[in-house]
Amino acid sequence: MGRAFEYRKARKMKRWSSMAKVFTRISKDIIMSVKDSGPSPEANSRLKSLIQNARDANMPKDNVDRAIKRAVSRDQADYKEVVYEGYAPHGIAIIVETATDNNTRTVANVRSYFNKCNGRLGMSGSVEFMFDRKCYFKISRKDIDIEEFEFEMIDFGVEEIFQEYDEEKDIDLLMIYSPFSEFGSLTKALEDRGQEILYSGFERIPMETKKMNTEQHIEVEKLLEKIEEDEDVQAVYHNMQ
Repeated sequence: MGRAFEYRKARKMKRWSSMAKVFTRISKDIIMSVKDSGPSPEANSRLKSLIQNARDANMPKDNVDRAIKRAVSRDQADYKEVVYEGYAPHGIAIIVETATDNNTRTVANVRSYFNKCNGRLGMSGSVEFMFDRKCYFKISRKDIDIEEFEFEMIDFGVEEIFQEYDEEKDIDLLMIYSPFSEFGSLTKALEDRGQEILYSGFERIPMETKKMNTEQHIEVEKLLEKIEEDEDVQAVYHNMQ
């Protein structure tokens, strides 16, 4: 198993435990996708994958339809994706991905969280080089020979495939990781193969992690929790072990 497996194993049950937060995050992604490439899932591959993500997260179809309608409305503000970088206490690197309609408000809030928790907001590029940006896909494990499938997918940029069990749905899944740039080509490859993509997205995986003692860990977690509670924040990544 590689870094993607270990990272996801440690992260999967910790972040985004709130269903309402998940729905809000997906809704913002849908709005940005529709504004960027239109409301048709057939013509907008990113929107199509987000609708699949919403289904996997048990997000009601009405919520999805409302997000699409909001996106085409003249009254809907434009969300912009803005990434912030900084350091938590004890030199832990943090990347904060946001979707905001008011960058002045968002940067002020994010800076205040760092300042109040003995961290510091950095410049663009200050910690991004410490992370690999990956795309990932979740598909059903059913009737797939992993070794044969992995060999077939290497030509489409796949770097890592591993199996995990979804307790809620009681099914075995395959997680597929690839470079960020291969999202489109791998989406097409899986669809051409007849594989239903249950979920897809992007992650930033730390190249190296730093071990903290219990007291230090609690101090860093305090900052992470404050950041993640902000309504403009979509995802938070760090290199704490």
